[in-house]
Amino acid sequence: MDTINEFIGKINEALEINDSSLKPETSFRDFPNWSSMNALILIAMFETEYDVTLTGDTLRNCNTVQDLYDLLPKA
Repeated sequence: MDTINEFIGKINEALEINDSSLKPETSFRDFPNWSSMNALILIAMFETEYDVTLTGDTLRNCNTVQDLYDLLPKA
C-alpha cells in the first residue's frame, strides 16, 4: 500500500500539478483548474493504480486528499 506521500505524488502526476502544495488536509476541489475532467482522471487513477472503482457519488462525498486516501484498501 502506498503511503500518503506516495499517493499525493500520484495525484500530482495524474492531475499535472507542478507544485508541492498538496497535503492530506488539502481540499482537492480548491485546485485552481478543478473540473469534471479532473474528477474523471481521479476515477481512472483509482482504477488503474489501485484496482478500486471510484464512483461519482463517492468522489462527491470526499473533500480532502486524506478522504481520497482513506478509500484505498488497507494491506
